[in-house]
Amino acid sequence: MSEETPARKSTLYILSAPSGGGKSSLARALVDRVEDTVISVSHTTRPQRTGEAHGVDYFFVDQPEFEQMIKDDGFLEYARVFDHWYGTSRKAVEQAIVQDRSVMLDIDWQGARQVRRAFPGAVSVYILPPSVEALAQRLADRGRDTPDEIASRLSEAASEMSHYDEYDQILINTNFDAALGELEALVCRGEAPQSGQGFNVGALVDCAKNVRLKTSETANL
Repeated sequence: MSEETPARKSTLYILSAPSGGGKSSLARALVDRVEDTVISVSHTTRPQRTGEAHGVDYFFVDQPEFEQMIKDDGFLEYARVFDHWYGTSRKAVEQAIVQDRSVMLDIDWQGARQVRRAFPGAVSVYILPPSVEALAQRLADRGRDTPDEIASRLSEAASEMSHYDEYDQILINTNFDAALGELEALVCRGEAPQSGQGFNVGALVDCAKNVRLKTSETANL
């Protein structure tokens, strides 16, 4: 890690983006570049997959343990997704902050709402693609989704991106290195991302809504 640009002070950063927006890649790259920053590791009840490590990819726990953590107010945010629970440990985040580490929290807008209520000092950043076409290309380049799945993700992106105005900062991920530089400047020096200044987010959301409408019409044929 570089020691030239240490984080100015320990803070919880909420990073959200539509699927394919680049938030996970940016978070990992930032942690490699900036001293005393970590990525929050979520708890989950889903089974551990081949190649995954406990405490690195997730903290794998059973249903009773997860439910007990809920009762003990152990999560900053949690949600049930496809029959499995996911949550961000309150204790882990607070310990990192006490240890003068900034924490990168990679979650969706619903989780972000929960975290802002539980941790008012958090700084929230919504990461957007420069266009719907760019988002579609990035999803295709990942090679993980079928054309139908990509269309579905683009459709979902419309509702996800419509919550951009709930965030403190907007960052446009046109170029990965430039976006990483802006995120680093925010964490290290408190500089607001310039790419989001004057960007017509409303037009981007409207374009995504048109994609969602077309996808819905096609599905009904």
